[in-house]
Amino acid sequence: MGFSVGSVLRLGMMASTSDQTSIDSITLFVALLSACILIGHLLEENRWINESITALAIGLCTGIVILLTTGGKSSRILEFNEEFFFIYLLPPIIFNAGFQVKKKQFFRNFMTIMLFGAIGTLVSFGIISFGATQLFKKLDIGFLEMRDYLAIGAIFSATDSVCTLQVLNQDETPLLYSLVFGEGVVNDATSVVLFNAIQRFDLSHINSGIALQFVGNFFSLFICSTLLGVLVGLLSAYIIKKLYFGRHSTDREVALMILMAYLSYVMAELFDLSGILTVFFCGIVMSHYTWHNVTESSRVTTKHAFATLSFVAEIFIFLYVGMDALDIEKWRFVSKSPGKSVGVSSVLLALVLVGRAAFVFPLSILSNLTRKSKSDKIEFKQQVTIWWAGLMRGSVSMALAYNQFTRSGHTQQPGNAVMITSTITVVLFSTVVFGLMTKPLVRFLLPQSKHLSSMMSSEPSSPKSFTLPLLSSEQESEADTGGHNIPRPTGLRVLLSTPTHTVHHYWRKFDDAFMRPVFGGRGFVQYVSASPTGRTDQQFQ
Repeated sequence: MGFSVGSVLRLGMMASTSDQTSIDSITLFVALLSACILIGHLLEENRWINESITALAIGLCTGIVILLTTGGKSSRILEFNEEFFFIYLLPPIIFNAGFQVKKKQFFRNFMTIMLFGAIGTLVSFGIISFGATQLFKKLDIGFLEMRDYLAIGAIFSATDSVCTLQVLNQDETPLLYSLVFGEGVVNDATSVVLFNAIQRFDLSHINSGIALQFVGNFFSLFICSTLLGVLVGLLSAYIIKKLYFGRHSTDREVALMILMAYLSYVMAELFDLSGILTVFFCGIVMSHYTWHNVTESSRVTTKHAFATLSFVAEIFIFLYVGMDALDIEKWRFVSKSPGKSVGVSSVLLALVLVGRAAFVFPLSILSNLTRKSKSDKIEFKQQVTIWWAGLMRGSVSMALAYNQFTRSGHTQQPGNAVMITSTITVVLFSTVVFGLMTKPLVRFLLPQSKHLSSMMSSEPSSPKSFTLPLLSSEQESEADTGGHNIPRPTGLRVLLSTPTHTVHHYWRKFDDAFMRPVFGGRGFVQYVSASPTGRTDQQFQ
């Protein structure tokens, strides 16, 4: 009995020590998050530094301090878990992007966004995978299977939409912001779908049947994921419109919006779909219908709640990446041959540069062929800016690399250690160097372009910000022209000559006649009070 009681006491003391360590780590991490926000605010007007770089720098400094205080044993206070990243950190970022999106601008450039985000990612994936297969063997980094090489293509095809959107300014470069924003979301979804498909299929013996099955699986995931997001968004709009929670408790409708948004993501993961695409389109639908069905106070609350969750998740990710960059365990494997890690990182950066150029410029030319107006065409300077802005790699690449080359955040094989350290190097270099140079490059190539800013000057604000437009007002676009009864040309010739505007016109008629009476939205709710800015609800969309 004495032995049993002693064992229990020792176990209890160990558990208590472990809990105290976790509390200390979480306390320090929360303090660092607060420091990132404070320093980011102080550097807000700086033309070179953005909050991503600030969080990375604080993470690196903290890692150095921990490394010194622990005698070189560790630089981290939390263990990286890719499941934690994909389940808890990524959903609020992607949903908020969809919730903010200026629908008119997004769908106006939808074909170009899909060309860059889907087709372009596939082109980059092929170039990076092929280049890695040919060049890594010469560097002798260790044994890598064909699945690893294909995974490398998917990992480094994922651009960092979070960092890119912090670098670009949608007021200065609205067209570029729309294209890079849309491409970033579709690109992340495409990369994750590719990565998951690689894990599922037996790629040791590739034949035409497996290739066709791979392509079919890829497109079916895209379509099903999008439809699921739309359905969940419509369901939330219908429930809130019919039950009208705001009559009794605004807390309930706010909670329901947040939970339904998260439900779309976890349902996609449950059905092995792309949660990124699902939650993105759920955000678009909820901003179009659900957001207008809630009370005024709930609109303000959800607007700030979604933006805050996204903001904190972004800072958390970059802070951790900065700390993990100095993890001694990974660098111990490559310390005997540092040149090998530098060589792999250089090859990967070169493949990223070439892979992005291989689709941005050709697809921009292809997109320009479908644009009749000269002002709508993507000029060469804009193409260079799009190419440069998408060179940054970040949290998605890190999470996929950890998933492929580590087990619970730990690396055991030299080849895998080289890939992890090289991924960290590419992420840090691209985020810091390319991120620092993007703002000056944009201002040099496109110095206060008037015709770009005029494209967005008449568009109203979004649920996120009353002064940060990303979601357009469809009704206001017609109100600007004087009313709803302006005769519009019809026919196949008009559809072929101006497909975007024609489809938008017929969608509005269908939306007003069938969708909004059922699912609500602006002008189709029981009670809508004045907006917090003192303007009428007509500004929202």
